[in-house]
Parts: sequence; C-alpha cells; structure tokens
Amino acid sequence: MIGDEMGLGKTIQAISVAYIFKQEWPLLIVVPSSLKYPWIEELEKWIPELDPRDINLVESKTDTMSIGTSKVTILGYGLLTTDARPLLEALNKQRFGVILVDESHYLKSRNAARSKILVPIIQNAKRAILLTGTPALGRPEELFMQIDALYPRRFGTWSDYAKKYCNAHYKFFGARRQWDCRGASHLDELHQRLSEIMIRRLKNQVLTQLPPKIRQRIPFDLPKDEASASFERWEKLMSSESENQFVEVMSLITHMYKQTAVAKAGAVKDYIKMMLETEQLKFLVFAHHLSMLQACTEAVIEVKASYIRIDGSVPSAERIQLVHRFQNDPDTRVAILSIQAAGQGLTFTAASHVVFAELYWNPGQVKQAEDRAHRIGQTTTVHIHYLIAKGTFDTVMWAMLNRKETVTGSALNGKKEYLKAEVGDQEKWDFLNFAQAWTPSDTMKGDSEDDKDGTFFSHFERDKQHDIRSFFSPSMNKEKKRKRTEDSSSDGSPLPQLTEGAEPVRTQEIQSSDLKADQGEDFSPQVKRFRQVSPLLRRGSKKSPLSSLCTPQRLLAGLQVPRHNQKWNCSACTFSNSGLLLRCEMCESPRNSLRLSRHVYLPLALFLSPIANQVHTQKESDDSVPVYDCLKFCASKNTDRIYIYDKDSLPLHCNFIPLDIRLQNWEELPPEFNHSENRRQVVRFVCEWSSLTAMRQRMVRKSGRVFHSPILLLEELTQSQVSLSFTLRYLSKEDVAQTSIAVAQKEGGALRIINKDNVGPKRKSTSKPIDHTNSSMCVQANTTAGYLQAVDSAGTPLCLSCQKPSGEHCGWAGGFCSPACMEDFQLRSNQGYMRARVLETEQGVCQHCGLNAHQLYVQVRDAPRTHRKEMLDNTWLAQLPLKQLNEMIQSPAEGQFWQVDHINPVYRGGGQCSLENLQTLSKDRSQMKRDQAASTLASDITRFFVKK
Repeated sequence: MIGDEMGLGKTIQAISVAYIFKQEWPLLIVVPSSLKYPWIEELEKWIPELDPRDINLVESKTDTMSIGTSKVTILGYGLLTTDARPLLEALNKQRFGVILVDESHYLKSRNAARSKILVPIIQNAKRAILLTGTPALGRPEELFMQIDALYPRRFGTWSDYAKKYCNAHYKFFGARRQWDCRGASHLDELHQRLSEIMIRRLKNQVLTQLPPKIRQRIPFDLPKDEASASFERWEKLMSSESENQFVEVMSLITHMYKQTAVAKAGAVKDYIKMMLETEQLKFLVFAHHLSMLQACTEAVIEVKASYIRIDGSVPSAERIQLVHRFQNDPDTRVAILSIQAAGQGLTFTAASHVVFAELYWNPGQVKQAEDRAHRIGQTTTVHIHYLIAKGTFDTVMWAMLNRKETVTGSALNGKKEYLKAEVGDQEKWDFLNFAQAWTPSDTMKGDSEDDKDGTFFSHFERDKQHDIRSFFSPSMNKEKKRKRTEDSSSDGSPLPQLTEGAEPVRTQEIQSSDLKADQGEDFSPQVKRFRQVSPLLRRGSKKSPLSSLCTPQRLLAGLQVPRHNQKWNCSACTFSNSGLLLRCEMCESPRNSLRLSRHVYLPLALFLSPIANQVHTQKESDDSVPVYDCLKFCASKNTDRIYIYDKDSLPLHCNFIPLDIRLQNWEELPPEFNHSENRRQVVRFVCEWSSLTAMRQRMVRKSGRVFHSPILLLEELTQSQVSLSFTLRYLSKEDVAQTSIAVAQKEGGALRIINKDNVGPKRKSTSKPIDHTNSSMCVQANTTAGYLQAVDSAGTPLCLSCQKPSGEHCGWAGGFCSPACMEDFQLRSNQGYMRARVLETEQGVCQHCGLNAHQLYVQVRDAPRTHRKEMLDNTWLAQLPLKQLNEMIQSPAEGQFWQVDHINPVYRGGGQCSLENLQTLSKDRSQMKRDQAASTLASDITRFFVKK
C-alpha cells in the first residue's frame, strides 16, 4: 500500500511499479469515476509504447467485449454493483496479473457491495498496489478491508481486529443494544504493524522546498433565531429516553447540518466578494450542500468574475476540462467545488487560497480537499480559511474533526495530530457578523406580467428602445438578403480575431452521400453583432488562441502584425475609430481585436513556408534523429493525444497533443520532432485535423484506424456507412414491436417484454414471454413501459437493433448483441441519450455562431434571477420572442438555449441517424433554420388565386 500524503505523486509511482511487472499483465486499474480520464492521460503520457487499442475504458456494466483483449482495463467504482453480472464474470475470467486500486479508502465499509466484489479480485491477483492519501478517514475500522485485500487474515478475523484496535463493545441506544466498532485502541501497535505493509511519507519529510500551508479559522456570529430552535430541540432529545432515540438523533443532526449551510450562506457570499476585490487572486471554495454551492455561485456571478463549478452533476469527461481551464486561464479566478465530487484526485495548484464554506464529517476528506492546491507544482504559500459560524452546528463539527484527527494521526503517523488553525483577526472579519440572510433564488416568486424590479423583458423595451445595432441588421423575413462582407463569418457571427486584417480561409469540406444538405442556405445573413457575456468559452476549455484559429471549418491564412494607423470598426456600435484608440470614441467599448492571448501563437501555415526550414538548424543537423518518409497517425479514443506510426503502420512509441503544436511547445514533444521533415508532416496533419468539426473528429477517434490523412479516412468511413433514409425523427415502441413480431413469425419463436428501469441500478428489468399469435397482447405490450423483443425457436433473444442473437438472456443487456448496437438503438429511440452524447462531443457550442450555449445556460441557471436578463440581452439569443426570453428568466431549461439539429433534415431522410448527422445549434439559429425550411417547403398562397 502506498499511503503517501496527498500531492506527493502516488499516480506516477504506481504506474512505474506496474510497468516493472509488465510481463505479468493484463493490468486492472480501479479508480473513482471522476478520475478515469486523468488516469488515461497519465498512462498515455508516461507509457507511450501503449497502443491506443491497448487501453480499455469500461463505460457500462455491459461493456465487456474488450476486457479479454486489452492490456490495460480501467474501471470505475460505480460499476461494481451486484446487478453487473456480465461485468463481474468478465473480470473474474480475465485473471489480472497486476491490479492498481486508487483511492483505496473507498473499500472502508465491510458491507458495501464494491468491497465484497473487489476484495476477492485483488486477492486473486499476483501483484496488487493500493493507493490512498488517507487510508483511514476517521476510524481504525476503515483500514481492515484494505489490509485484508493485500494480506488476508494477517491481522486476524474482523472480530479479532475490531476487539483489539477498534475498542469494540456493546452500546445501548435506549432499549436497543448495538455492537459498536467505531472506537480506537492500541494505536501505537497498529501503527507499527501498518508500517510493515504500507509506505507512508509526509510532505515535510520529502518536499522541504514546498511552500507552507497555513490554516486559519474565520469565526463570525449569526442571528440567534437562525439556529437556536434546533439546539433547543437537541438538548431536549439528549435528555429524554425513547426507543427511537438513535433515529431521531441522526435525523436532527442531518437537519442541523443543512440548516447551518443556509444560515451562513449570506456571510459566505460577502466573504467571497471580499476576496474577489484582490486582483489576480485565484482560490477554491469547497462546500457540501447544493444550497451553499448555489450561494457561492451567485456571489461570483454578481461580481461578474469568471469561474468553474464541479459538483456531482458534472460528467467525468467534463471535469478534467474544467480543471485545465482553471489551471491555464488567468481570468478564471474561482473554482466552486463539491467536497465529495472534487475533493480528491484533481490538481488546482493555480490557486493560492482555499476557502471552506462548510465543514465535512471526517478529517480525511477535508485534508484531501486542502491538498488539491497544496501539492507538487505549488509555488506560493497556500492559505486555508475555515468559515465557522458560532452558535451553529459548525462548532460541534470542528470539535469532532479534531477528535477524529487525533485517532487517524496516531494510527497512520505514530503521533497525535490536530487541525491546527489560528483564529483570524476579529476586527478584520467583523463585517461577516452583519451579513444579510440569503434566500435561494428558486424560492423567489416572480411573474413577468407583474415585474416591478425590471427582472423580465417588457414590450416597452423591445418596441420603444431600439438598439442602434438593429439598424444594420436585415430582417429575417426578407427574401433578398444582404451579401455578407469578406471579414464576417459564414454564419453571421463575428469570429474572434488574433490580429487585425487576418482573413479566414475556407478549408476543404467533406461531402458524403448521406450528408448533402446545404447548411449555408438555411440561415439568413446577419450583420447585427451583440457583445457576448463575459467570457463564454467552451465548457472545460481554456482561453487560448486555439479558440480563435481552430473554429470549425476555418483557419487563418497567415501571421499579420496589427498596424495602429489603420481604422477599426467597433463591434458594439460599428463606429469607425482611429487606429490609435484602444476604446470606441462613441460607446467606449474596448477594441477586442487587440486583446492578445498570453500565449505566443503563430498560424500553422507559417511552419509550412520555406522560412520554417531555417528554424532549429542545429537540431536538424543531428544525424541521430531518424527521418520518416510518410508518417501515419492514430487518435486516442479517450483523450486528445495522437499516436505516430511509420509508413508500414508500425508504432514509433510516441504521441503528442495537437494543441502543443499550435502553441509551439516543441520542448514538450518527443525528439523525433526535431527534424524539419518530421515536423512538417506533423504540422500538416494538425492543419487537417483542426479543420474537422468535433463530431467528425469523434468519428475518426472511434474508428481506431491508423491513417495518413484524417480527411481521406473520414471520406472512407462515410462512404462505407450504410445509407438509410428515415423521415421519422425517433424510433417508437410501436415500430420496434412491429419489427419484433415479423421476426418472431419468421423464426418460429416467441415475444417478450424488456425494459430499462431508470429508478435504481439494483432493480432488474422485467422479461415476460408473450405469444405473438395473440394480437391483443401485442397491442397491450406496445402501451407498456418496455419494448417488445423477439425470441427465436431455441429461446435465444434477438437484438433489438440488428435482430442478431444476444449473448445475454436477462436484463436490459439481453436486448442487444453488442455495446455498439445498444448505443445505436438508444441514439435512435431516446432523445435524452442523444442530447447527452452530442453535448459530450461538442460541449454545447453552436456549430454556426460559436456561442457556448450550454455554458450560457449553466450561468443563467446559477445566476440570481435579477441578473439573468442582462446576461441574455448581451447574446444572440436576445433575438428570440419576448415570451421565450421571459421563460428563460423564470425557469431556465437546457432546451431553451440549444438544440440538437439534423444536418440532413428529417424530411429529407435524415431521421433516426447516427451522431455524424447531428450538430449543436443555439436556440435562435435552430429557429432560423426551422423557419427557412418551412418557407422553402410551404406552397405560395398566390397560387390559390391563379385562374386555371
């Protein structure tokens, strides 16, 4: 067990140890679900000889096909449940030689299903490494399952261990007797025995150069009526004797914990605003309850600061992108984090302060959260601020945390430890005592018809106070459109510019047989330009020159230096200004074109010019660098990395990230890039790769093919697809039933009902046999929550998607022959699943105007209702009808901001399609395309009056 303190590099240590025993692979890596992609990135970075097909990420309980053939399997704890029978059988059948278990304290409970499933798998492996910075979060009982997984019965049975080290004894709650193992005893002996099986090093032992971590308590008072009622009830309950006292106590503790969060939210908001007054300060804010997370988010929005937020609702693939954004974007100053969702495994060394808006139950997770910032890579002192509301449940929890810390410190480190935190200057934080109470925005009542504070849009604003910019915008209803200018984008939205005068160049478009819709004709040209809300980046992406140069289907032609003697047009009011002015003379808007990124960025075309051959001449003369005639590439399925192969498709055991090429981070790349010919081929690939949309890049990644040109591979993939034409948007249950009945009659089999229960993972799907000769039963099946599935004469269920035999006979997995068929079926029949996959690929960015519509939705949803109007008024969505805008303010919903659009429309046969025919459109662009299609297909009313 590697039990080093957080931030000392346990991941790279574990990868190195596993690589030493490479001959004993296959390798299984079990991690929290939020850390799957960071682990894949580390594997690809440190073991480049792994082929993209060697790493298998298990994404569902039925995704078992690649476990038997891959060298490395990465599995999330969340999939280890009792109903995951196919997955458990595949794991036991594979017999992994080496197993890595990250954050092994997830095995702390003896009764948890994941502990009962994973411990026998670890015991059967030849090599096993457990990683955790907090082996015990609060009590010695949490160590037993980890010890028993590595060395069975070394500490005796559970009963022996509990009696000796957990002070196990019977305890009475009223008349109820319970075996209590939550204590601690013989900690010195436990520490000595643990040192024989665990390596544990502290920061002060091995990182003497690391800046210190300073804890500080910020106490403040709250009005007595905020928490006095709960404490009075607490005192009465503890003095009484009842049979249900234990249940009542636990219920009251939970209520007091949640009530404390709401009571102190107003003071926390004021504290965050105070910290944001210090320029360039980046900090983390940890909380537990959603109400506190919401209050923290509102505080940042009210100050108009850029932020990220990670809670349990953020998908795992998106969390690592948000981390990169916070680490690399200087404008993103605040990270609002859930203690459980983001308190471990992530790195936030860009922050110098950590604020705990709430406390948590055990010191292990609190210290884990602290060390997201205090770890290798930190260059400044880290200040930890605990906001403690006096007279609330905070005082009880702080005492409990210190009591548990003495126990875990004695067992793990051999000495008593405390959460040492000096009390802050009372006068400095005295303003928190007078903070106003916070009211959640979702409880505020409001009506667009009775709007006294200007929260909603009104007809007076829309009809009377016209924006001067609307004068330059043609009507959407006019048949004749103004021809767009050369410096505007094809979709009418202003492209971000790195330099003045650079003109976008249209790259080669890939035309497939099934995607022939002309997107350019679906939109009316727009000249009207609104300034966007600050700043609307793609969720998870950092603000870099890539955003201005790698927009879909566009590349800059060359590098041009801005000339200050040229006039420039204001993007807000279109006034022509002198080149010497940095702000508009009329409206004082900033000159956006001069906002250069902090990265030094050159267009890729420059590297293809003869001038590029004169760069790095010393490295080119190195004969030790081989020159390759025709490089080939393969894209990782799970990260942004690209693997390099020679002309015979043999791996060169090196990879790179396209963004590094665009930012000229050559020193971070393999030595093969030092030669100009090799570099020229890689740059040419990045040019082609960047010209593809995110959906087309995904198509190339999922193919797993080795290729020379991504554009040529994409043409080959689209031509090989079966061209199907459906004029129905989704596959209905009636359609599935009709197909199943026909197949059952043909095979001489029967029918059954199969459904997917979304309530909980442990509830099984029902499977009822139905006689296909009984038409009334078939009709009844169509109206149920399930799907009608055909079963052949041998009793084998047939796939709902392709009608081939299914490997499973029960549950939802029995409805399909492969994960690919399951995904295809869900895409064609489930709108929610389709939206989730499109969002995962394109991150909610409109493919025509570049607006990050999903991030705008998140910001509007999290903002106080009084701020939502301003945020919407500064975007293209302000063109929507008044009723829609007010609905977005009243109760924001994802579908009000962006839609999934069929590139080849449904009426042309593009329904029930794969992801390649789908794209993200903001609500206004989706409405414009729908109106354009309606006007094209509708008959001219004047024909009615023509005499025949």
